[in-house]
Amino acid sequence: MTSNTHTLAAPAPAASGTPDATTAAPASVAAPASVAAPATVAPAAPPSVHVRAVITWLAIFPLVSIGMMLLGPLVEPWHPVLRALVLTLLVVPLAVYLVVPQLLRAHGRLRWRRR
Repeated sequence: MTSNTHTLAAPAPAASGTPDATTAAPASVAAPASVAAPATVAPAAPPSVHVRAVITWLAIFPLVSIGMMLLGPLVEPWHPVLRALVLTLLVVPLAVYLVVPQLLRAHGRLRWRRR
């Protein structure tokens, strides 16, 4: 009966007398004391919920007003719920992806200048 156990042999040292990668001492991972860590600036705190509400209103109100003026004659005979659906399908993505981010950036620049 033969056994299925295998023994692992240790690798032989390199012939040149220098240690190979398996027997070499691990390299130091600590940075030298003379290398200073780069200075980082703490990120600005996000605007308060009240500021975000005002910014959102500043984005939504003009978009809804313009949308109603442009779509009004076209969708006047439609049911009011269908008119609201079409208007919000246009206004919400415009506000979320285009207008609100621009207003938040502008608000951040204004806050940065006040510092």
